[in-house]
Amino acid sequence: MISSPRDIICAHFHANRKKYHQRNHLVMNVGIIGTGLLGSAIAKRLASSGHKILVHNRTRQKAESLKNFGIEVLDSPKEVANKCELVITILKDASVIEQMAFGDNGIIHGKHDGLIVADMSTISPTSSRSISKKFSDEGISMIDTPVMGGPSLAEKGQMIVMVGGKKEIYEKCKKVFDLIGEKTFLLGENGSGHAMKLTMNSQIAILALALSEGIILAKKSGLDPMTFLEVLNSTYFKTGMSVNKGPKMVNGNFEPSFFLKMMQKDLDEISHTAKEFGANMPMSKLANEIYQKAIKEGLGDIDYTGILSYLEKSR
Repeated sequence: MISSPRDIICAHFHANRKKYHQRNHLVMNVGIIGTGLLGSAIAKRLASSGHKILVHNRTRQKAESLKNFGIEVLDSPKEVANKCELVITILKDASVIEQMAFGDNGIIHGKHDGLIVADMSTISPTSSRSISKKFSDEGISMIDTPVMGGPSLAEKGQMIVMVGGKKEIYEKCKKVFDLIGEKTFLLGENGSGHAMKLTMNSQIAILALALSEGIILAKKSGLDPMTFLEVLNSTYFKTGMSVNKGPKMVNGNFEPSFFLKMMQKDLDEISHTAKEFGANMPMSKLANEIYQKAIKEGLGDIDYTGILSYLEKSR
């Protein structure tokens, strides 16, 4: 009987897990709370590498498909924490982290000696430090570990990991992050990773707008926008976005690797943090206003580079 594509993929994951066990017995039970695009990709990557992965998602149904990769789906953050040495949170915002961490059946109710929480969400450094302090008061160590790179790079282990928190805590779970990241930056105290993530996302949001405007002007001038990209990518002004996302943008392919609505949420965090720290960021403020308008036009669930679609239609 011919195997289905899903059967082939699952068999590949299980084979990799067995090989990993044979060559490295230092495996961990790793929990992931939040199985959106990135959380699911990281769960699959770690499962294929031999670690025991247990996950929780607020909408359980969205996590069910992960069972095909040998991943256990649990009903609460408490259960995940109770069974794991490391819990990675990848959630929408600080309020959701607070709920998953300290609410009914939250992480703190499954605490045990040696438990580490690594937050991979995108939140303000101030919120991160507050949450870290609450965990510390409960005897739980927390580091912030936001990443650069989408789901496809997560599955290849090619992300960039930005760490805030105590180095000795990070070292205890370094082997896990080495599987998803090809380079790691240890940045300082709790919140440092999130601060760096916000600086990076401000660049990305503005780059998407700049690239969109270049494509639009090329079209309006009677130029082939693909030729515009070819010229741009022949100079040192090229970016990974112009190389990898540019052709998709020209072709109107906005399949999400990162939702436009999530980029706008991050721009809110950037604006809040800039105000708190006294940083003047007028371009990020303007970008936020444009992304907000795009969401009002119903574009929140496409890729963030779909901001091109909004600009093309607006006057």
